[in-house]
Amino acid sequence: MKNLIRCSALSLLALSFIPLYSHARDVPLWEAGAGVAVIDFPDYRGSDEKHAYVLPVPYVVYRGEFLKVDREKVRGLFFKNDKAELDVSLNGSVPVKSSRNRARQGMPDLDPTLEIGPSLNLFLLHSEPKKTYLDLRLPLRPVIDTNAKYVGYVFQPQLNLDVRDLGGNAGWNLGIAAGPIFADQRYHQHFYGVDAAYATANRPAYQARGGYAGTQFISALSKRFPHYWVGGFVKWDSLHGAVFEDSPLVKSKQNFSAGFAISWIFAESKIQVQEEH
Repeated sequence: MKNLIRCSALSLLALSFIPLYSHARDVPLWEAGAGVAVIDFPDYRGSDEKHAYVLPVPYVVYRGEFLKVDREKVRGLFFKNDKAELDVSLNGSVPVKSSRNRARQGMPDLDPTLEIGPSLNLFLLHSEPKKTYLDLRLPLRPVIDTNAKYVGYVFQPQLNLDVRDLGGNAGWNLGIAAGPIFADQRYHQHFYGVDAAYATANRPAYQARGGYAGTQFISALSKRFPHYWVGGFVKWDSLHGAVFEDSPLVKSKQNFSAGFAISWIFAESKIQVQEEH
């Protein structure tokens, strides 16, 4: 179970920047493939230290009538109409070796976390001929670590813009998502709290509070070629105004991340379906 959660959390980081690529057309019912991603991430939001990761990326797409699976989303699983849908939202965090992070020296390591929970998505704008989509996504995700220990929950409302065939270039697709992050006291204490046993002259004891956790902006660009897919992303995190910004573990109030992935598609269904957003 521990290894499964660890792999899932790391894979989600590689998948989380992959935007949808399809608009209305005939496409295979399912596709399968695999690839690799290179991402450069801070140890945690607010850390001034970063590490690069090379991760495997599974490529799985399923376009059933009621169930649609793509990137990290399971779409329309519970409810869907022309105004909204209720689906599953996933996210995760990387492991942190405290011996490799100056702010956390002498503290316990941070295991990777896996976030999974429902998301209500409201369709604000779907332009004709279905190439621009603006949605409001309202995910609420409980969080567990690699020991299946409950860590807290995260609420991350986002405005999400998807643009197909960017600038008239067929197949090139842009995704932009932005919004605030909120989490409970338990989640913030996991990342930013300092127990008295680990306090030092330069790292006083700290008890985190629940509430506003900053703002995040993500932009991703991708293209689906006949036999492979490529994509990249940039992400900006701001912790200004976060309820834990005075934690001694917050060394930077803004973080930048970036990554690139390529996946080869080695199998697909002979059954064709009409693909829509």
